[in-house]
Amino acid sequence: MNPVKHVAIIMDGNGRWGIKYKNSRNAGHRAGLNTVDLIINQCIKKKIKYLTLYTFSSENWKRPKNEITFLFKLLENFLKKKINKIIEKDIKLKFIGELNKLPIKLQKLIKISEKKTIKKNTLHINIALNYGSKIELVNAIKKIKKKKIKLSLENIDNNLYTKSLPDPDILIRTGGTQRLSNFLLWQLSYTEIFFEKKLWPEFEVNDFNKILNNFKDIKRNFGSI
Repeated sequence: MNPVKHVAIIMDGNGRWGIKYKNSRNAGHRAGLNTVDLIINQCIKKKIKYLTLYTFSSENWKRPKNEITFLFKLLENFLKKKINKIIEKDIKLKFIGELNKLPIKLQKLIKISEKKTIKKNTLHINIALNYGSKIELVNAIKKIKKKKIKLSLENIDNNLYTKSLPDPDILIRTGGTQRLSNFLLWQLSYTEIFFEKKLWPEFEVNDFNKILNNFKDIKRNFGSI
């Protein structure tokens, strides 16, 4: 039986759900927050220690400007309204990505949220924001060169945004698309991947539990037999 320490999720399908049911992509992004709440609570219940959520990729800047503005405002409001509950639930927040390219107001809120939750320990949530795995790897190699240390697998691990964390055991991508979309390419080398047809706002606790149960029965060899 495989213990689950770390789950990573590509929360795909918010926009499509919004168009289908509300005639608004932004309504889908708002609805997706409810699913985030459900999965966070279930991770705590199942004693999963790490959760990494792909929130905004470095390629998402190609989207319409009004949608990008809405997404950042949605995150700002989430951090303002939910931070006390996050603290009560003993959740640590960590944002990963090129954060210096985000709006200044959001950057400040991110720093405050990380500082307020830095000592929390029940669940560690990584929020991948303006994140791209290829850029992460390039930045890791730059750090290694700057430190004048050997370029090795271990040193790359230790200079990623996710340093000191275990690699994901499970990756879930909702929305029916079967690709990684430049997400945690290094860290997912031996991760079990589950592609779900349901759009993210439709994804339920039962769907999550089913994946956890299926994972427990997988024989993980990590290259051996």
